[in-house]
Amino acid sequence: MVEKLKYVSLLGPVGDIDRVINTYLTKYDIHLENATEELGNTSVSPYQDVNPYKNILEEAKEFISYIDTKNIKVDKTISVDDAINIISDTDIVTDEYKALIKNLENSRKKYQDKYDNTHPFENLDYDINSILELDFIKFRFGRVPVSHYPRLEKYVSENESSIFIKCSTDTDYVWGVYFVPDIESKKIDATFTSLHFERTFIPGDVAGTPEQACAVLKERIDNLDKHISNVEADIKKTIDKNKVEIYSSYVRIKYACENFDVRKLAAHTTNENSNYYIICGWMTVKDSGLLMDEIKQDENVVLIIEDNKSTAASNPPTKLKNPKIFKPFEMYTKMYGIPAYNEIDPTVFIAITYSFIFGAMFGDVGQGLVLALLGFLLYFTRKIDLAAIIGTCGIFSTFFGFMFGSIFGFENIIEAKWLRPVDAMSKVPIIGSLNTVFVYAIGLGMFLILLTMIFHISIAIHKRDVLNTFFDTNALAGFVFYASFVTVVVLAMTGKSLPGAALACMFGIPLLLIALKEPLTHLITKEKPKEKTGVAMFITQTFFELFEVILSYFSNTLSFIRVGAFAVSHASMMSVVLMLANAEHSLSDANWVIVIFGNIFVMGLEGLIVGIQVLRLEYYEMFSRFYDGSGHEFIPFNKEKPN
Repeated sequence: MVEKLKYVSLLGPVGDIDRVINTYLTKYDIHLENATEELGNTSVSPYQDVNPYKNILEEAKEFISYIDTKNIKVDKTISVDDAINIISDTDIVTDEYKALIKNLENSRKKYQDKYDNTHPFENLDYDINSILELDFIKFRFGRVPVSHYPRLEKYVSENESSIFIKCSTDTDYVWGVYFVPDIESKKIDATFTSLHFERTFIPGDVAGTPEQACAVLKERIDNLDKHISNVEADIKKTIDKNKVEIYSSYVRIKYACENFDVRKLAAHTTNENSNYYIICGWMTVKDSGLLMDEIKQDENVVLIIEDNKSTAASNPPTKLKNPKIFKPFEMYTKMYGIPAYNEIDPTVFIAITYSFIFGAMFGDVGQGLVLALLGFLLYFTRKIDLAAIIGTCGIFSTFFGFMFGSIFGFENIIEAKWLRPVDAMSKVPIIGSLNTVFVYAIGLGMFLILLTMIFHISIAIHKRDVLNTFFDTNALAGFVFYASFVTVVVLAMTGKSLPGAALACMFGIPLLLIALKEPLTHLITKEKPKEKTGVAMFITQTFFELFEVILSYFSNTLSFIRVGAFAVSHASMMSVVLMLANAEHSLSDANWVIVIFGNIFVMGLEGLIVGIQVLRLEYYEMFSRFYDGSGHEFIPFNKEKPN
């Protein structure tokens, strides 16, 4: 169900806003609206204040990275000022360590850059200093893309003025060095550049071969890493001494920072003589009443509660409130869309119908119990909503397993309380022999379609929507037409019939009303049509619309055959598993490995497919008839409270 909300406005002196937020609003859930937009006049303006807690919060976050916060109990008595002082004092104590780490990291970066420039040439077995001291020979260290290396290699082999020594290769580049006489260096350099050779530079202060230089640089980098780790360990020891105070301060500052951000949505008056803040939002009836009782004795705060939600510029948010047993199914409702404030919450409906249809399509005592146990185990240990849905579906699967007489695919252990899906057949007029579960599946579909039409009509009545109350395909006219169709089918199944005149009225009048829905709506509401349509065009358009309506009723009804089809296919799949395991007739000769893994395979594959198919039925055949899901969720600003 959708919980009833009230629109509230809080007013008081500007300087008192932080006290009001910390004293009152943190105790109750309030969905804030932008007060400036809500009031919509020039006598108020938004707050421009910069949040003073953001910088200190960033410092606190840095300290928290050194603390294991899992088992720390937050001290809720720390004030914001005390929290700021604790973080500031900690920052002063650790400043020397942080400065040392910064210097060490700068040194490490220098050595790392030298290592990165030298490392690709480790295979070059020449002393770097001797290369750097050449007078008449120029050298160029660098790299060439792998895709262009063959061209460079061909050029070097055909040109005696340069020598290229390949040093290493990675996925993108070939690294090496080429030597060229000084007098030809400019021409050769230009040629190598055209061959996509990119120069790199080895630092002049490295000594020995590249391999020796890299070893020295790596050792220095490792020593600096150890030094940095030791200093960070010292910081951790310093912080650990006061970790409870530091973590409690972080929580309090974080909370203060979030509370200050309420100002982003608040407004204040522009009158210099009387400057007041204004906070607007939505609260539940219960919370707004409690807040009113608490504020009565506070002379600096005015609380206005409005029962008429139409006075608000914004649409009310939606806060879902369902019993715990149905709450996990809110996930499916939200996947389709949050219900609008004046819309029906379909959570209970989807919980019952989804579980029932899933059980009918996946009826097996053993597999149902496994789904129920695993689902509820995951839900109670991990709080996963989908796990609770699986567990609930498992209970219904177990129920239908008894109805079908199936346990882990075996149909000769327990008696069917109702029927065997594969074997039960019924005689249907015109069609002939048809599987019984198909007949019941279509009957279930007819019932659910009629029920969702009733939902549609009730919502339209509540909205005073003439078209969707009387003339739409899911309105009263559509309900009468489809109910007539259901009546005719039921009578035909029992060997009875209706007079032709009755049938003409039952089908003709509703179709005529649906065809004339727009003119009739305009006549009742006394509204002029937006566009004038010619008679010929109106007749043509109406004919195809009616054809589509009748076809949709037929296809929507047949869509529920999948309920029976999956009930039959489940039994058929398990019979294949038992046949492969040689367990159709005798349990003593069964291959239990195949039986076990076959059951696991069917539970995983068919359970997933059935779950998707049932959700499709819910969304396309039922939700689409009465539910828009055009609302937005109620989100309180103080979801995370330190107390």
